[in-house]
Amino acid sequence: MSRETDRQRWQRNFADLLQELRVAQTGVQILFAFLLTLPFSAGFEDTTAFQKDVYVVALLAAAAATALIISPVAFHRALFRQGRKPELVRYAHRMATGGLTFMLIAMVSSVLLITDFVLPPALAFVLSGFTAIWFLTFWAALPFARRRRWTDDDDEADEWKDPEVAAGD
Repeated sequence: MSRETDRQRWQRNFADLLQELRVAQTGVQILFAFLLTLPFSAGFEDTTAFQKDVYVVALLAAAAATALIISPVAFHRALFRQGRKPELVRYAHRMATGGLTFMLIAMVSSVLLITDFVLPPALAFVLSGFTAIWFLTFWAALPFARRRRWTDDDDEADEWKDPEVAAGD
């Protein structure tokens, strides 16, 4: 059974992170593109001041998410072949987390914008709140609950971990 070196683990961690970011990047870029075109659509002039404020929040959050999710690529270019993969992986992890945070804001504010436009305001806030809870459940609560349970239940965790890969996760 071969053991993974530190260098191999950092390489694998970075490759895994890039795969995750590809998924998030596509979603946030589609949302961002939609938000960029929205003011030029028929009916946008009928929005209220509140809806325009929510639109600006959604647009800026989508822009921030896009920047943060793409930033590991720029960071990698700047550090290319300098042997600083651990620094790159730590930085990319923080930027991905920040990008997902802004993506959450963009998604919830986009839902609020659309629902406030087509539904009564109270219902729009309720649905947007449920949307926020839904995202937070799957993006934060469940992963962190599983993370704690995993470390609390080492026997079960050991059954599922690949010994060659477990050191880097």
